[in-house]
Amino acid sequence: MKVILQQEVKKLGKKGDIVEVSEGYARNYLLPQKLAIPATANNVNNATLQKAAEERKKERMLDEAKLLAAQMSKITVTIPVKMGEGGRLFGSVTAKDIADALAAQHKIELDKRKIELKDAIKAVGTYPVGIKLHPEVSTRIQVTVTAG
Repeated sequence: MKVILQQEVKKLGKKGDIVEVSEGYARNYLLPQKLAIPATANNVNNATLQKAAEERKKERMLDEAKLLAAQMSKITVTIPVKMGEGGRLFGSVTAKDIADALAAQHKIELDKRKIELKDAIKAVGTYPVGIKLHPEVSTRIQVTVTAG
């Protein structure tokens, strides 16, 4: 029996795949659990339309990420920090601080988990910081830490 998967099923396929399974497996497990629907002509057509729409959405997200990466590669973010004796920072500059400064200075909202910092920044200076905008697109910005 051919069925269209509605969710990912281990060792069988991903959502939207059309797979051949035994009658009993389909009737007793996949269909009652709403993991699959029968592969009728109408359902197959709907599944292909949904898959095409999903592909277009992924393509649009990739294009937007590439455009944002091109814009962000030219950006420099300045973060003023409090300094103690001997030129040492109080605390450190973290990904959250960089995300907040990016939003305040350049109106770019970015999740702090997308900012790739190996260690927290603990000294004054200019640092290149990686940003992962999409699984296939990443860029670097310059972060300048100043005494303020």
